[in-house]
Amino acid sequence: MAKVQLPNKRVLTLDIAKQILTSAQAEARRNGWTMVVCVVDDGAHVICLERMDGTQIASVMVAQDKAATAVRFKRPTKALEDAVAGGRLVVMKLGGATPVEGGLPIIVEGQVVGGIGVSGGTSPQDGIVAAAGLAILE
Repeated sequence: MAKVQLPNKRVLTLDIAKQILTSAQAEARRNGWTMVVCVVDDGAHVICLERMDGTQIASVMVAQDKAATAVRFKRPTKALEDAVAGGRLVVMKLGGATPVEGGLPIIVEGQVVGGIGVSGGTSPQDGIVAAAGLAILE
């Protein structure tokens, strides 16, 4: 019987996830914003999450939901928000979708290896902080 060759798979390590989180928090601090930052793996499971002092408690779940949505749909959550704003209300019915800016997939060599979700500010502020987290990967 022939043996199969399994493909190589990129993964997020805890160390890299922490670096992404730290980079995002630095951007939030530069702007005087308090946020929750969540980094998840390619199965949308939390690797690390921190709530900055003074951030509303509800943002803990929202950040997780944004990160998971970015992984599940392989796109920024802003794309789903824009679809809803453009009249595609059916997007609101998609299971596991949080159509609010602030979630980004983490893509390496064309593979989704995880996601980042940020909550605590306005949607555009959350998006800025999420993008700053991923900037260290470029």
